[in-house]
Parts: sequence; structure tokens; C-alpha cells
Amino acid sequence: MANNKDGYLSPLSTRYASAEMQRLFSENYKFRTWRRLWISLAKAEQQLGLGISDEQIAELEAYRDEINYEVAEAREKLVRHDVMSHVYAYGQQCPKAAGIIHLGATSCYVGDNTDVIILREASQLILRKAAQVIRNLSAFAAQYKALPCLAYTHLQPAQLTTVGKRATLWINELIYDVEALEYQLGKLRLLGSKGTTGTQASFMELFGGDEEKVKKLEELIAADMGFEGCVPVSGQTYSRKVDYYFLSVLAGFAQSAYKFANDLRILQSFEEMEEPFEKDQIGSSAMPYKRNPMRSERICALARYVLCDSLNPAVTASTQWFEHTLDDSANKRIAVSEAFLAVDAILNIYMNVSAGLVVYDKVVTRRVMEKLPFMATENVMMESVKRGGDRQELHEIIRVYSHEAAARVTLEGGANDLIDRIAADARIPLTKEEILAELDPAKYIGRSVSQVEEFLADAVKPVLDRYPDGGLVGTLNI
Repeated sequence: MANNKDGYLSPLSTRYASAEMQRLFSENYKFRTWRRLWISLAKAEQQLGLGISDEQIAELEAYRDEINYEVAEAREKLVRHDVMSHVYAYGQQCPKAAGIIHLGATSCYVGDNTDVIILREASQLILRKAAQVIRNLSAFAAQYKALPCLAYTHLQPAQLTTVGKRATLWINELIYDVEALEYQLGKLRLLGSKGTTGTQASFMELFGGDEEKVKKLEELIAADMGFEGCVPVSGQTYSRKVDYYFLSVLAGFAQSAYKFANDLRILQSFEEMEEPFEKDQIGSSAMPYKRNPMRSERICALARYVLCDSLNPAVTASTQWFEHTLDDSANKRIAVSEAFLAVDAILNIYMNVSAGLVVYDKVVTRRVMEKLPFMATENVMMESVKRGGDRQELHEIIRVYSHEAAARVTLEGGANDLIDRIAADARIPLTKEEILAELDPAKYIGRSVSQVEEFLADAVKPVLDRYPDGGLVGTLNI
């Protein structure tokens, strides 16, 4: 390949995912983590009595981050084994320690333990970004907690809600996702040093059958890598269900973002709300006036990919034969990394959009007032009954007028004259002024304001307290 223009480059790395997430799935992070694990193994083995010197460990430490890729790549062409190629390359840099690198371990010691470490680090980045979205939406919900707007069921106007109350629905789903990911992180354990089929036979040989030392070896490695412990049993690999659980949670983030972005796309079509639109942004190559919801559309597009990708680890987990089969490898390295990169990209956009949401409150109110006469009819009827009217008769009168007014709006393009029709009927014991007094949108939003305030205090604040502002790093690609 002469240059990057002649080969495939993933849009996840060139257009969408952030530099910090890409770093976690980079070759440098992977192979430097392999070396950290080899050092950790050597230190633990030394502590437990094997003949490993301080000089050997110091040599390994000195070259921990200096990967001699040319040597490893040349060796892999010869032996067709990535782990042994890197063992060889590390040994070339550390001749005194070459004989004790990877001592007693199998390939999954570095491969799987590194994958678990990356799962942890990538998930923590996802959590920080999700928290920032929640923070943005929470400020938005507080600002617009009392602005009445049309609520919809079946995408048809129903009763009223408020703009801020609707935002709490978006936040609530993200909180579910955050808590689900936190749960998975809380259960995450290293594979440890389990050996070729999970029996730790090679380490039993190294330590002369001393089971306590073999168990202690894993404890030391786990502590060194910042984990509470290792999985209690395994084959050669950690259970691929772990990948499935994490990608299922990532699919949850995709679902939540998709829901938000779809709602916003519809609201932008209604001209009630809009995603950020820069001064020089072009909405359409053919129609200069267009203000397309491009970022929300991109969220939906990436979310669809994640939803489909989450099936991969389910199939992989179910097709692992006995203690291990290698058909997980190629699929796993694509599916897991791309799910994290895609969700990272989704959250990058979600952060941007949620920080710059535009509300056209006059349009929101106009649309409310167009439908409010219909919604107010129940209050009119109830007040009329209080004044001696017959509920069934009143219901029929208002029903007929409602349909006539609706036909005038939809068939003739006229204004909604329902109030005038009702006020002119002597059988309705309310004056027009009294009926108009019922057309206060604030009377129809129920507990929306209180619900927003309670939700932000009781459900959102604890989440944001766990992820203080300023926890994000790097440059976001929007």
C-alpha cells in the first residue's frame, strides 16, 4: 500500500470516534499492556519464590513502552503467532530477561487480560461522556420545565407536557444505561493466569504443586492491574458472555441516543426545536434554505450499526467449543472495538447537540393553542355539570362541535373556532370569557414542573456526583 489513499480506512477512526477512545484500541495500548502484564507476572513469580532477579525485572521495565514493531512483525511472518512474536521481540530488547518472559503463561494471559483492561478503560470513558450528556440535558430540563408543549401518543397530539419534562425521559433512559454499565464494571474480573485449558497446570508445575502459591499469583497480578480479583473458573479464555454483556449495554446507549435523535428530528420538522446549526453550515447541496438535522441523523445511523453489532458476541459466546476455539478472535477484535468506537462517536455528537439545543418557544406555544380548545372541552364540560348541566347531553353537544371545528381546520384550512361554537350555544352555562379562562396551558401540564425538579434532585444528581464536571479529555470529532 503506497499510502493511506490506496487502502481502506475505517470511518470510525477518520470521521467519528474520539482520539481518546481510539487510543484505547490502538496497537500501542494493546502491546504496552501485554508488556505490563508480563512484568506483573514476573514480579509475582519472583515474589512467590521463582528464580527471577531484580535485574531481569528492571530490564523489562526499561523497555515496557518501547515496542520494537519491526522485529515483532518480521518474526510473525515466520512463526505465524502474534504473542510469540512479541515475546521474541521483547526478548531481543531484554536479553537477560528473555528466558523468563511469559513464563508458565498461555497466549490468552496477555490477550484476554488486555481485552478485559480495555473493556474497563473504554467503559469508564463511555460513562464520563454519558454523564456529560445527562448534565447538558439536565440544565435544559431545568430551563424549560414549565414551558407547555404538545405531548404525543401514536404521534398524534394527546394531552400537554412540558419541554423540560420531555427531556427527563431522554435523561432517564441514559441513567438506565449508566447504571447497567456500572453494574457490568462492578462484576468485571481479569482472566488471570489460568493456563492452556484453565486448570493452571503449568503454574502448578512451576510452583511444585503448591496450590496456595498458584492462587496467590493471580491475586498479585489482579491487584497490580487494579482489579478486585480474577474469574473463579475458565477455559483458556474468559467467558465470551462478558463481551456480550458489555455490548448489550452499549446497544442500550445506542437505543437511548436513537430515541432522543428521532424525537429531535420530528420536533425539528414541527419547527419546535432544532439541533445546533452553525452560521456557515450547509443543509443541502440543492436547497439552500434547508436546515437538515444532520447530527441527529448521524446518531441514528451509528446507533443502528451498534444494535446490529451487538449480536456478534452473542453468536461468538454460544459457539465456543469446550475450553476454547479460535473462531472468536477475528470477530471479537472487530465487534468489540467497533461497538465502543461507534458509541463513543454517538456520545460525542450527543454531547454537542444536547449542549446547543434550540427551542422556538413561540412556535411551541402556537401549536399548543391550536389544539388546546379540544383538550379544554373536558374542563368545560365538568364546569357545566357543576352548574346544573346534564353530562351526557353536554358531551354530545361538545362532541358535535369538536368534529365540526376539526373539519373546518383540516378540510377548509380555517382557524379552530370551537370556542366560538360552544360559547354561542345557550345550553352551555359558561360565558365565552369563562371558557377562554380554561385555555391556560399551565392548567394542563399536571405535575410536570414538580416531576422535573424531583427527578433532577433524586435521580440525576447522584449520577452527576459520581462523574464530576471536567472529567472529559481529548478533542471530540463532531
